[in-house]
Amino acid sequence: MNFTREQLQAAVHTFLAGHETSAERIRAVETALRGPAGKALREELGKWVVEVLPAEQVVPQVYKDWRPLVRDAMLFTVSRLSAARLAPKLIEQLELPADTPPETRLLHLIAKVPGLQKIGQVLARNRHFHPSLREALSQLENGIHDVEAAEIRAMVFDQLGPQVNKYAVEIEPELMCEASVSAVMRFTWLNPETGQRERGVFKVLKPYVPACFREDMALLQELTTFLAAKHPEYGSPLPETLTGVRHLLEREVDYPREQRTLVEARRTYGSLPGVRVPRLFKQLSTARITALSEENGVKVTAAFAHEPAERRRPVAEQLVETLIAAPIFAGGENVVIHADTHAGNLLYDEKRGELVVLDWALTERLTREQRRHISLFGILLVLRDALGVCHEIEALSLDSSSRPPALTAFLRQHVAEFIEKMPLKHLPGSMDAMRLLDRLALEGVRFPSSLLMFRKILFTLDGILHDIGAPNVHMDLIIARHVASRWARHWMSIGSPLTLMDWVTVQSSALLFGGRVWVKWAQSALGAPAEAS
Repeated sequence: MNFTREQLQAAVHTFLAGHETSAERIRAVETALRGPAGKALREELGKWVVEVLPAEQVVPQVYKDWRPLVRDAMLFTVSRLSAARLAPKLIEQLELPADTPPETRLLHLIAKVPGLQKIGQVLARNRHFHPSLREALSQLENGIHDVEAAEIRAMVFDQLGPQVNKYAVEIEPELMCEASVSAVMRFTWLNPETGQRERGVFKVLKPYVPACFREDMALLQELTTFLAAKHPEYGSPLPETLTGVRHLLEREVDYPREQRTLVEARRTYGSLPGVRVPRLFKQLSTARITALSEENGVKVTAAFAHEPAERRRPVAEQLVETLIAAPIFAGGENVVIHADTHAGNLLYDEKRGELVVLDWALTERLTREQRRHISLFGILLVLRDALGVCHEIEALSLDSSSRPPALTAFLRQHVAEFIEKMPLKHLPGSMDAMRLLDRLALEGVRFPSSLLMFRKILFTLDGILHDIGAPNVHMDLIIARHVASRWARHWMSIGSPLTLMDWVTVQSSALLFGGRVWVKWAQSALGAPAEAS
């Protein structure tokens, strides 16, 4: 039997009559969810949740084709989340005022669900979402509050034991901030390496996370299988993307891995002018605690907020140079890239003019060959070289050697049409390249997870740059300037990771650029349809 929203709400209130406190109501709902009628109750409650959180208001018009999938994902989550976690969420939704905005309800629904919170942090910087939803989701960057300071202090003392006295650790009484899986507390200690008392922060895994995270990862795996079966029209990219997200989120709770990555990142990025990466204090770090130097700064999107927009330009330039240009054109064989670049992990020290990059739990690696093909892909797209772009996409994709001829032909046709549709006055850039990869992925072209994460970084960074509001900031021009500056300082590294033959390819394509543009102009002037070439 299907209930209307009003009927279901009335039935639930009748069922909860006599249960005065929220705790009593939660216990009653949890008992019902575990009982014989639990499955039917979940189905109806799931439909109610979808009504109060309609996909039409959560998913913007530009992504309207994804609304059925989002609706099914919400229903699936309600049907599978454990009774102990679902019951308090349902009571909370019922107790919220009837006129509560959908974005506020969404924040309550994904509280203490680390996987969904992480996805929300990324979506917060998507320019296509409604401003009110983006503003609400941005609270996930620094506005999460679901643990008490006393819990975290107890964990620190329990984990460190005698180290607390050995290094004269003094912990502040209140939390500094919270993230999706961790809480941060300030402390001071006697650093034996410097002999000085220094300030630091403890990044502590929240007590509820291990159990919840295991359930979230299992749920995400089940959701991947469910959506792939129900929505095959989205092709292989959907399950591959969800699986990639699951693997990356698993790293979020791997503190030892993050600690090793932090040391490497400090060597790679800490040497860049105007960039700071926190120092790791190994003596105070454990499997559930990472001890770091305290770094001062404001959220990057708030830097110079009350000053002329031109003052914010250097901030935007430092972001692009640090997170995109530096790793792409680094000289190493494998380069670590920060894969969690939401604004909450990026601070700016206005006094020193330095960018501070926090939280290195979610990272990916790009090989020299991948960075080489990414660079060529971008350059040849600027030159509108369809065949060259196809070659680089094939090199970046998975299973290119076993790809059916029909798919290869489709790839070339799609790339040619994509380039032909770009106006002559438009200068193709990195975002165009990522949009092209998106379209090809939806058509069945498979890419490695590292490239998918790099794409996510670019889209997130594009949203942050927009929020900063710096005028005339062009991501690709900043990247080009970085390459030129690097060459001026170290001329032997010109073009790295590009080879000499790559530069010959670029030069050859550049010689034909004028002809390609002239043909495009002539076709437009004569009104002739553009031909794929």
